[in-house]
Amino acid sequence: MNSSFYNIMVSAHSGLRWLLLLFLLIALFQTFGRRGKFGDIKETKSVLIAFILTHIQLLLGLILFFLSPKVQFGGSTMSSSLFRFFTVEHSLIMIIAIVLITLGYTRSKKAPKPFNVAFNFYIIALVLILVGIPWPFREALGAGWF
Repeated sequence: MNSSFYNIMVSAHSGLRWLLLLFLLIALFQTFGRRGKFGDIKETKSVLIAFILTHIQLLLGLILFFLSPKVQFGGSTMSSSLFRFFTVEHSLIMIIAIVLITLGYTRSKKAPKPFNVAFNFYIIALVLILVGIPWPFREALGAGWF
C-alpha cells in the first residue's frame, strides 16, 4: 500500500466531514423553518448538497475500508476497541446514516410536505454521524480533528 495515497485519502475523508456537517446543519435549519409547508424540496439546495457530499464520503470511506490498517478481519478484531470501531461500528453507523439521508432526499421529492420528510430523516442521520465519527477525545481511536 502506498502510504502517501492512504494519507491523502484519510485527510480528504476527515476534511470533507466538516463540509458535510456544515451542509447537513444548513439543510436542517432550512427544512425546519419550512416544516408543515408545501413546496418543492429543490428550493433548498443545501438538502441536495448534503446528499451529494454524503455519497462522496461513502466513496472515500469505502476506499479507506480496504486500505486502512485499522480495519482488520480476524480473531482479535472484536477484542480490540480500535479495530472493532473502524471495522464494524464506524462503518455500520455511517452506512445507516447514508441510507437515511438517501431515503430522506428521495422521499421528500415525492412527499406533499417535503420539508418534514427531509428534516426527519436528516436529523436522525446527523445524530448517527456525530456518534460514529472518531472524535479526538475518543483517545483509543487515534483520530485527529482533520
